[in-house]
Amino acid sequence: MTSGQVQRPGEQEFLGVYRSADFPPFAVTVDLAVFTLRSGLLSVLLVQRRDHPYRGYWALPGGFVREDENAEEAAERELTEETGTIFGGHLEQLRTYSDLARDPRMRVVSVAYLALGPGLPDPRPGSDAFAARWWPVADLDLADAASHGAPALAFDHAQILTDALDRVRSKLEYTTLAASFVDEPFTLADLRRVYEAVWGNAPDLGNFRRKVLSTEGFVIEADRSPAAAVPAAGRPPLLYRRGRATFMHPPMLRPQ
Repeated sequence: MTSGQVQRPGEQEFLGVYRSADFPPFAVTVDLAVFTLRSGLLSVLLVQRRDHPYRGYWALPGGFVREDENAEEAAERELTEETGTIFGGHLEQLRTYSDLARDPRMRVVSVAYLALGPGLPDPRPGSDAFAARWWPVADLDLADAASHGAPALAFDHAQILTDALDRVRSKLEYTTLAASFVDEPFTLADLRRVYEAVWGNAPDLGNFRRKVLSTEGFVIEADRSPAAAVPAAGRPPLLYRRGRATFMHPPMLRPQ
């Protein structure tokens, strides 16, 4: 028994005769809904599967959790493999998906993660994918992909992506998560374009500026932009960095 481990009476004897083979096969995977802005559009990373099942279908990146890692470590590993760089953006667990028929191979439970980052590079397909690309969310009709030629997603990934989008859009109302989408330093105009890309509508300019600047720790003034960026009015726009605040109260509601 290792140092610091609590000894529970009778447990070691129980484990000595316990037979995991008496239970059905079971596996755990991670699936990643990775978002960034590309050319001003909210985009999600998709890979085209090389292997069965769903060979040729587009899917969220992910994979099986290895024996020597937990789910979050698996998600971080998959992010590094897919983006080709150590991921430094926002990562959070979305939810667990456990429908009995979600994977035709065996009973597979997926722990889905939501990842956000600014300026993420072009993805590189792994050995299990034909291709990988950033797909504008606006081009994905998750309710009816066949309606305008959008790809049908593998497994239950359309539902996972729908849930991830709902999470991102709602969290922008009451958190400072929007700043995760922009490279530092950034202008308030850069930040407002994030809301426009994610929500589909830009928040009112005056209300937006007041809300951001009155939320302590949302943004921190960095410096004024170079003279080349000076608008016709004369003064260059201020540049900002992310602050340490995580929540906004009251929230900044989406335009209806």
